[in-house]
Amino acid sequence: MSTGLNDTEIISKVLNGDHQAYAGLVERYQNYVFTLTLRMVKSREDAEEVAQDVFIKAYKYLADFRGASKFTTWLYTIVNNTCISFLRKKKLDIHSLDNEKVFEVADNQDSGMRANLVEQKSKVTMVSRAISMLNPDDAEIITLFYKAEQTLDEIAQVLGIETNTAKVRLHRARTRLKEKMEVHFAEEVKDLN
Repeated sequence: MSTGLNDTEIISKVLNGDHQAYAGLVERYQNYVFTLTLRMVKSREDAEEVAQDVFIKAYKYLADFRGASKFTTWLYTIVNNTCISFLRKKKLDIHSLDNEKVFEVADNQDSGMRANLVEQKSKVTMVSRAISMLNPDDAEIITLFYKAEQTLDEIAQVLGIETNTAKVRLHRARTRLKEKMEVHFAEEVKDLN
């Protein structure tokens, strides 16, 4: 059910009684939500369950979305809180967004460009492995900025910090990521240049 409507238009339709329109948001963001949940809960089965809970909560509280930020920022907050609640309930360790398997799942989606798939996959895997070597805070901000495509303002809102703080943290995380790649993937980095 892919529609040409933007998120705000779909949300408006849902809030005006067209509850079937919500399927458009679910279809649009199911991979995004699953990727984030899998990153935090580690188990595919648990991630599927949590992702389902995220969409139920998002539907339930859709009227609370004010449009001050992108829908994905608001949805990320629900993902994060739902994962933390799930993990507390399961009494598991909370993991940061630094597991390369999540990005491999995203890579497995066919984009119609098979010629460069192997090369792209190895680059993504290399970067994902380097991200997994970072501390959880660095991995989280790198993931939010590059993988979730959040702006600095949105990242600041999600993390509860000032925009300038997010900018500084992102800069430092990039520096540490570059160092990890130069140390652990020197040959691959040289080939990229």
